Amino acid sequence: MQRRKEITNNLNSNLYSLQVFDKSLDFKDFTPQTEFEKWALTEVSDFDSIPEGMEKYELEGGLYAVFDFKGIPADFPKAFQYIIGVWLPNSEYELDRREHFELLGEKYKNNDSNSEEEIWIPIKPKS
Repeated sequence: MQRRKEITNNLNSNLYSLQVFDKSLDFKDFTPQTEFEKWALTEVSDFDSIPEGMEKYELEGGLYAVFDFKGIPADFPKAFQYIIGVWLPNSEYELDRREHFELLGEKYKNNDSNSEEEIWIPIKPKS
């Protein structure tokens, strides 16, 4: 966040918190100790001027289920558990092995109970 102003070709003010999990991970085995790669991102018009020490990331793309989340970060695991453990098994979809992310838009307020964000879960039709 301290270096955010160095990115001069933002398309908007949205921020993204992106997670890349090991493709072999079964989310039934997910624990707080599960390791994954985490990216803090913003959407840009091009990759022509990447500030020193920063890297580009291109989202693979595909179908996502989007959930609205309101609350503090401590409440997030409960929401994620519901999505993976209840909603997904009862839907027409299964988890796709791609990036998960949260869209932190204008209503996002870190550590505030009124904070709102979107949770994007990669899905595909059940085989």
